[in-house]
Amino acid sequence: MPIKTPRLTITNFTPDMAQAVYENSQDDDTRLFVPDEVYDSVKEARDAIEFLMSRYDSTDGPFVYPLLTNEGQNIGYIQLCNLELEEEGTWEIGYHIAKNFTGMGYATEGVKAFLPVMAQKLNLKEVYGICLAENHASVRVLEKCGFTQIYQGPGNYQGREAQIVKSVWKN
Repeated sequence: MPIKTPRLTITNFTPDMAQAVYENSQDDDTRLFVPDEVYDSVKEARDAIEFLMSRYDSTDGPFVYPLLTNEGQNIGYIQLCNLELEEEGTWEIGYHIAKNFTGMGYATEGVKAFLPVMAQKLNLKEVYGICLAENHASVRVLEKCGFTQIYQGPGNYQGREAQIVKSVWKN
Protein backbone atom coordinates (compact mmCIF):
# COMPACT_ATOMS: atom_id res chain seq x y z
CA MET A 1 0.00 0.00 0.00
CA PRO A 2 2.69 2.56 0.60
CA ILE A 3 1.72 6.04 -0.53
CA LYS A 4 4.53 8.59 -0.27
CA THR A 5 4.13 12.33 0.00
CA PRO A 6 6.85 14.93 0.53
CA ARG A 7 6.64 14.43 4.32
CA LEU A 8 4.59 11.28 4.94
CA THR A 9 4.31 7.60 4.25
CA ILE A 10 0.89 5.97 4.41
CA THR A 11 1.43 2.25 4.87
CA ASN A 12 -0.04 -0.91 6.37
CA PHE A 13 -0.15 -1.42 10.11
CA THR A 14 2.23 -3.89 11.71
CA PRO A 15 1.89 -5.31 15.24
CA ASP A 16 5.04 -3.52 16.39
CA MET A 17 3.20 -0.19 16.02
CA ALA A 18 1.02 -0.93 19.08
CA GLN A 19 3.01 1.25 21.49
CA ALA A 20 2.81 4.30 19.21
CA VAL A 21 -0.90 3.71 18.51
CA TYR A 22 -1.57 3.44 22.24
CA GLU A 23 0.38 6.64 22.98
CA ASN A 24 -1.31 8.57 20.14
CA SER A 25 -4.71 7.50 21.48
CA GLN A 26 -4.11 9.14 24.85
CA ASP A 27 -4.23 12.81 23.87
CA ASP A 28 -7.15 15.09 24.74
CA ASP A 29 -8.19 15.57 21.10
CA THR A 30 -8.60 11.82 20.63
CA ARG A 31 -10.76 11.64 23.75
CA LEU A 32 -12.91 14.53 22.48
CA PHE A 33 -13.23 13.80 18.77
CA VAL A 34 -12.78 10.00 18.45
CA PRO A 35 -13.38 8.51 21.90
CA ASP A 36 -13.91 5.01 20.51
CA GLU A 37 -10.25 5.06 19.44
CA VAL A 38 -8.79 5.57 22.92
CA TYR A 39 -7.02 2.41 24.05
CA ASP A 40 -6.60 1.42 27.69
CA SER A 41 -3.42 -0.57 27.09
CA VAL A 42 -0.79 -1.45 24.50
CA LYS A 43 -2.41 -4.90 24.28
CA GLU A 44 -5.77 -3.32 23.41
CA ALA A 45 -4.05 -1.21 20.72
CA ARG A 46 -2.33 -4.36 19.37
CA ASP A 47 -5.67 -6.19 19.22
CA ALA A 48 -7.17 -3.27 17.27
CA ILE A 49 -4.20 -3.27 14.87
CA GLU A 50 -4.55 -7.01 14.28
CA PHE A 51 -8.23 -6.55 13.43
CA LEU A 52 -7.45 -3.64 11.09
CA MET A 53 -4.71 -5.66 9.39
CA SER A 54 -7.23 -8.47 8.79
CA ARG A 55 -9.43 -6.04 6.82
CA TYR A 56 -6.85 -5.03 4.20
CA ASP A 57 -7.88 -7.79 1.77
CA SER A 58 -11.62 -7.26 2.29
CA THR A 59 -13.93 -5.25 0.07
CA ASP A 60 -15.91 -3.64 2.88
CA GLY A 61 -13.16 -2.34 5.20
CA PRO A 62 -12.63 -0.52 7.37
CA PHE A 63 -9.39 0.46 5.65
CA VAL A 64 -7.21 2.13 8.27
CA TYR A 65 -3.56 3.01 7.69
CA PRO A 66 -0.94 4.66 9.88
CA LEU A 67 0.56 7.99 8.91
CA LEU A 68 4.31 7.98 9.38
CA THR A 69 6.67 10.89 8.96
CA ASN A 70 9.42 10.16 6.46
CA GLU A 71 11.61 9.71 9.54
CA GLY A 72 9.36 6.80 10.57
CA GLN A 73 7.47 8.42 13.47
CA ASN A 74 3.84 7.29 13.77
CA ILE A 75 1.78 10.48 14.00
CA GLY A 76 -1.75 9.20 13.43
CA TYR A 77 -3.92 7.40 10.91
CA ILE A 78 -6.16 7.81 7.91
CA GLN A 79 -9.15 5.64 7.05
CA LEU A 80 -12.08 4.88 4.80
CA CYS A 81 -15.08 3.24 6.45
CA ASN A 82 -18.28 1.96 4.94
CA LEU A 83 -21.20 3.84 6.51
CA GLU A 84 -23.45 0.96 7.54
CA LEU A 85 -26.26 3.24 8.68
CA GLU A 86 -26.47 4.93 5.29
CA GLU A 87 -27.13 3.34 1.92
CA GLU A 88 -24.84 0.51 0.85
CA GLY A 89 -21.66 1.65 -0.85
CA THR A 90 -21.45 4.95 1.06
CA TRP A 91 -17.96 5.65 2.40
CA GLU A 92 -16.58 8.10 4.94
CA ILE A 93 -13.04 9.33 5.34
CA GLY A 94 -11.54 9.71 8.78
CA TYR A 95 -8.16 10.84 10.05
CA HIS A 96 -6.51 11.79 13.28
CA ILE A 97 -3.16 13.40 13.91
CA ALA A 98 -1.56 13.12 17.36
CA LYS A 99 -1.77 16.44 19.19
CA ASN A 100 2.00 17.10 19.07
CA PHE A 101 1.79 17.11 15.25
CA THR A 102 -1.43 19.06 14.62
CA GLY A 103 -1.42 22.39 12.83
CA MET A 104 1.42 21.35 10.51
CA GLY A 105 -0.63 20.32 7.47
CA TYR A 106 -0.14 16.57 7.89
CA ALA A 107 -3.86 15.72 7.77
CA THR A 108 -4.38 17.72 4.59
CA GLU A 109 -1.29 16.20 2.97
CA GLY A 110 -2.40 12.69 3.93
CA VAL A 111 -6.02 13.08 2.77
CA LYS A 112 -4.98 14.60 -0.58
CA ALA A 113 -2.68 11.63 -1.27
CA PHE A 114 -4.90 8.88 0.16
CA LEU A 115 -8.31 9.77 -1.23
CA PRO A 116 -7.63 9.40 -4.98
CA VAL A 117 -5.77 6.12 -4.48
CA MET A 118 -8.53 4.59 -2.38
CA ALA A 119 -11.31 5.98 -4.61
CA GLN A 120 -9.69 4.25 -7.56
CA LYS A 121 -9.06 1.01 -5.64
CA LEU A 122 -12.70 0.82 -4.47
CA ASN A 123 -14.21 2.46 -7.58
CA LEU A 124 -15.78 5.24 -5.51
CA LYS A 125 -17.51 8.24 -7.04
CA GLU A 126 -17.95 10.08 -3.75
CA VAL A 127 -16.72 10.01 -0.16
CA TYR A 128 -18.23 11.75 2.86
CA GLY A 129 -16.46 13.58 5.64
CA ILE A 130 -18.35 13.94 8.92
CA CYS A 131 -16.96 15.77 11.94
CA LEU A 132 -18.06 17.71 14.97
CA ALA A 133 -18.89 21.30 14.07
CA GLU A 134 -16.60 22.44 16.90
CA ASN A 135 -13.66 20.63 15.28
CA HIS A 136 -12.71 23.62 13.14
CA ALA A 137 -9.39 22.08 12.11
CA SER A 138 -11.08 19.00 10.66
CA VAL A 139 -13.70 21.10 8.87
CA ARG A 140 -10.84 23.11 7.33
CA VAL A 141 -8.95 19.96 6.26
CA LEU A 142 -12.03 18.75 4.40
CA GLU A 143 -12.41 22.12 2.66
CA LYS A 144 -8.73 22.18 1.62
CA CYS A 145 -9.07 18.65 0.23
CA GLY A 146 -11.97 19.49 -2.09
CA PHE A 147 -14.94 18.46 0.04
CA THR A 148 -18.14 20.50 -0.25
CA GLN A 149 -20.22 21.06 2.88
CA ILE A 150 -23.73 19.66 2.45
CA TYR A 151 -25.10 19.82 6.00
CA GLN A 152 -24.50 21.47 9.35
CA GLY A 153 -26.71 20.80 12.34
CA PRO A 154 -27.71 18.08 14.78
CA GLY A 155 -26.71 14.54 13.94
CA ASN A 156 -25.34 11.28 15.24
CA TYR A 157 -21.63 11.39 16.02
CA GLN A 158 -19.88 8.53 17.79
CA GLY A 159 -23.23 7.26 19.06
CA ARG A 160 -24.42 10.56 20.51
CA GLU A 161 -26.39 13.57 19.30
CA ALA A 162 -24.08 16.48 18.46
CA GLN A 163 -23.66 19.43 16.12
CA ILE A 164 -21.98 17.99 13.03
CA VAL A 165 -20.71 19.09 9.65
CA LYS A 166 -21.19 16.69 6.74
CA SER A 167 -19.24 17.22 3.52
CA VAL A 168 -18.84 15.28 0.29
CA TRP A 169 -15.93 14.77 -2.12
CA LYS A 170 -16.76 13.78 -5.67
CA ASN A 171 -14.34 11.88 -7.84
